[in-house]
Amino acid sequence: HCTRIMIYTHNLMKIYLDTADIEEIRAANETGLIDGVTTNPTLILRSGRTLPDVAKQLVEEFPHFESISTEVVADTVEEMVNQGLSYKDLGSAITIKLPCTVEGLKACKNLSNSGIKTNVTLIFSAAQAVLAAKSGATYVSPFVGRLDDNSVAGLEVVRSISELYRMYGVETNIISASIRSVHRAVRSWYNGARIVTMPPKVFWDMYEHILTKDGLERFQQDWNMSQ
Repeated sequence: HCTRIMIYTHNLMKIYLDTADIEEIRAANETGLIDGVTTNPTLILRSGRTLPDVAKQLVEEFPHFESISTEVVADTVEEMVNQGLSYKDLGSAITIKLPCTVEGLKACKNLSNSGIKTNVTLIFSAAQAVLAAKSGATYVSPFVGRLDDNSVAGLEVVRSISELYRMYGVETNIISASIRSVHRAVRSWYNGARIVTMPPKVFWDMYEHILTKDGLERFQQDWNMSQ
């Protein structure tokens, strides 16, 4: 019975937080519902800290996270690989984010062969996701919001990637990224993304529904009248 419960829990949809703000991660983590974190240079800049410093603290403070994405900023394969390897000793959750470029995918292949988790980011088509998977990527991150901004159906790209991966038994996980609303998060799971990474605000918005609020107020009113 316990084994069945563990398998069921493992197969649930995953929620990652897309932030480098430690306080926001702590608050959300207290719910027990967060599975990982993704960061990028922009988020690190907003935090006012360095990437190595943030990555080290995340690994130490949230050892149960299955993935903590840290992005390389370099132009050549050698630089990307060296940056990625510099994080290797922080822990098994560390995942190196790489761009979907020729150099980025070469680095992905190298790091993946070295047993390091990789997340190919800035994915905007199923074709790019195929290349990333063939490069050994642990995760691919299609940017739903940015696709929508450019009049391309971001969720359709997620669905296309998911269907291709399913057809060919690809083990690379899809992280639906650039999520700006609860609706887009839910539809990402519906369209086959195992993981959705979202800003903390979207996570907290998942709890909200006007009927839940109204129902609680009605229950409270009825309780008060019965006393």
